[in-house]
Amino acid sequence: MDIQHTRLGRTGLKVSRLCLGTMTFGLQIDEVASRSVLDRAAEGGITFLDTADVYPLGGVVDLAGATEDILGRWLKGKRHQFVLATKCFGRTGPQAWDVGNSRRHILDAVDASLRRL
Repeated sequence: MDIQHTRLGRTGLKVSRLCLGTMTFGLQIDEVASRSVLDRAAEGGITFLDTADVYPLGGVVDLAGATEDILGRWLKGKRHQFVLATKCFGRTGPQAWDVGNSRRHILDAVDASLRRL
C-alpha cells in the first residue's frame, strides 16, 4: 500500500495523509508492541505521529507522559524522518495549574514533552 503525502498547511512540512495515533502506547499495549506498531507504520510510509502529554489514556495521572517516553526512545536516530503532533490540556499532576490552557500549564507541558521526546 502506498501512503500518499501532502503539505501540512503553509508550514512547508510534508507529512503522510494518515497520522498514527498513539494514545494506547504504554498501557493498553506495552513498549515492545508499541515499537512494533511504529516500525510497521514507518515501513508503510507513515511519517506523521500524534500523541499528547496525558497519554496513555485510561491510566492514572502517574502514567501521564509514558507514551511520549516510548516515542522518544523509538525516534532516537530517526527524528528527521517524522513530524510529531502533541497536545496539552488534560491533568498531568495534582496542582491546580496542572490542567487546562493557562500559560503556566502550556509552558510546563512543552518543557516536559521536549524532555520525554
